[in-house]
Amino acid sequence: MSPFSDLRQHFKGASTPQEKRLVLKLDFFILTFCCLAYFMNYLDRASITQAYVSGMREDLGLKGAQLTEVTTLYATAYLIYFESCIFAGTQYILGSWYTKKELGQRTGLFTASGLAGGMFGGFLQTAIYSSMNGLHGMPGWKWLFIISGIITLPVAIYGYFFFPDTPSTTTAFYLSEEEIKLAQERVPIREEGEKILTWSFISRIMHSWYFYGFCFLWILGNTSESQSNQSLLNLYMQSHPTEHYTVFQRNNYPTGVQAVGVVSTLLWATSTDIWGRRWLSGYYVAFTAIANAAIILAPTSTAAKFGAYYWAGSIYCIQATFFAWANDSMRNESPALRACVIACMNAAGNCFQAWWPLIFFRADDAPQFRKGMIAMIAVGIAMMIWVTVLIFMDRRLSKKQIQVIEAVDADSHAEAGLSAVKNIDSRDKGSTDK
Repeated sequence: MSPFSDLRQHFKGASTPQEKRLVLKLDFFILTFCCLAYFMNYLDRASITQAYVSGMREDLGLKGAQLTEVTTLYATAYLIYFESCIFAGTQYILGSWYTKKELGQRTGLFTASGLAGGMFGGFLQTAIYSSMNGLHGMPGWKWLFIISGIITLPVAIYGYFFFPDTPSTTTAFYLSEEEIKLAQERVPIREEGEKILTWSFISRIMHSWYFYGFCFLWILGNTSESQSNQSLLNLYMQSHPTEHYTVFQRNNYPTGVQAVGVVSTLLWATSTDIWGRRWLSGYYVAFTAIANAAIILAPTSTAAKFGAYYWAGSIYCIQATFFAWANDSMRNESPALRACVIACMNAAGNCFQAWWPLIFFRADDAPQFRKGMIAMIAVGIAMMIWVTVLIFMDRRLSKKQIQVIEAVDADSHAEAGLSAVKNIDSRDKGSTDK
């Protein structure tokens, strides 16, 4: 099949009217909630840095790397209490409902919604600072936190009533019995009901290459995203040795980082849905991290450094492609294994992210972030090597799984044929006796 045929088939969508109606419902109820939740998640994350450059530093007397310490405390608490329901849980749910050809684009939309939340945070802070700064005796940065919290509540209520769980356990009122059955057929489940709180399952996880391969992949992916964090550009502008930027500029200019991330995420997610090869994004991100680090470290112009920070926003694409790659690779594994590996991927990445900025991207290291950019070069090289290793392992195991499935199918056909022969023999014997 030609690339253009793949493209036409992708945008044609589901093959039957029933399947199209099901996918439309999934997009409306699952994807809408997941995207809104992640939008709010990133809005809250961005609020800390937006507040910092909008007066919080002066009002609270923050110095040195205290902003980095505050964001680390936030990341640690978030990792312990709320991470599963936002990122890892969403990746598992999307992989449970959407087919291989649909998953990347939906994961991309999910990731892009978070980036849009970061963008919106900058614009929201600008609007609040210009209209509410000093209202009721409170500075604008405090109003940002209040408003962000209020607009999150309707999303939580929507999810409580409309989120459908997985195809095998859903009781959603908007899905008919036929649609639930179709959903289960679209994404077949192997080894349903496997217990995870057993030593045998833990041993299975620890002996699985998925666990080590994809967890380390996301450690590299998550640390590489440090370069694409818009707060670096916020701090670069605030600490610029010669240029002075206003509060409005410090809030608005960095939103371009997320804008680049949205475009990159959707392009990579859609293209890898159509043509496969999700691993290509890993090579792209590795090259981008190395090139941008070199530009920022070198004595280049302000315009070149702005360009590097904006380009770094495209690194966000690997959130969609790497987790979709993991979901694809574990299609023939049990849901329990897939859920645990995806959760461990995210946990491993966040564990590194909890201390990584404290060492490599401290607020007082601005504007150059020398240690961080040197680390990005090392991460880029490691990612190129590890992606190559994973490609080899994934292809090798896929061949074995195909052979096993074909053998099982052959045995099933043989048993069915033998049963049919026995039935014929029984009927012939009965006729003879008569």
